[in-house]
Amino acid sequence: MLIKIGQFDCTECWDGVLYKSLSDYPRITNWEIQSVLDFIRYEKDNGRECRIEADKTVADAIEAYKTIYNTGKRVAVPVLITECTACPVYKGCKTDFVCHTSPIENAVKILKCGKLLSPIIARNMPAKELKAEKANAANDPEDYFEYIMFAWGNCQAGDRLVMERKLGRFPTDEDLSSGFTPGVRFFFKYDNLIKHPQAVYDGVLPLKISNEVVLADWVHSIVIPEDHKETFKSIIPETLKSRVYYITNDCRDIWKWSEKVYEFAKGI
Repeated sequence: MLIKIGQFDCTECWDGVLYKSLSDYPRITNWEIQSVLDFIRYEKDNGRECRIEADKTVADAIEAYKTIYNTGKRVAVPVLITECTACPVYKGCKTDFVCHTSPIENAVKILKCGKLLSPIIARNMPAKELKAEKANAANDPEDYFEYIMFAWGNCQAGDRLVMERKLGRFPTDEDLSSGFTPGVRFFFKYDNLIKHPQAVYDGVLPLKISNEVVLADWVHSIVIPEDHKETFKSIIPETLKSRVYYITNDCRDIWKWSEKVYEFAKGI
């Protein structure tokens, strides 16, 4: 795996390359160093070595921090992460919540069983087959499919992926505005979910969790588009009814929807 550290639109892993964006390039914070080292450790644990491409000052800072990192001491997550500033309102990732976003049909299955499941369990398919699917545009390795993925609470990436899977292509600006149809968002308090015994830091996502997450034990709130209320109201488990909310999508685009549902969850 190659780690490229610099100025990018966002931090993402794509086709064997981690594009690590710095909030104040070429300066690198201890939080950013920690995430790079998390990525290296995760990849090594899964049999892949990493190579870093970065300015010497950045590479030296990472090397110097390894002694602290290896003690197990963690840097507290910033209140706002500004590696990606595409978000019109927040200009970064708010870190009080994480969320998992699901298409409507998948959310029905999730709520019937009361759990978020990793792709290999949810679809009862080996990771090798999931990796080979066209939907794996980023060419993620097989082990990625053993985990449930989470984005920061105000991020639109989950709904964007839902639209991509629905359309079978990368969505256009029109798809994400007049043609936008939101998925179901499962919100979790970050400081709580990191206590999950199967939580893993991979250096890209806020966290991911292997196998399953029992909603009744961990979920903060579940936001369902109002248009689908009839689909869900009879299948919500009793243990989750107080945490399910139906919200009208009266937003002009994916960004306003992301803002609306995040602020709603934060206000509960």
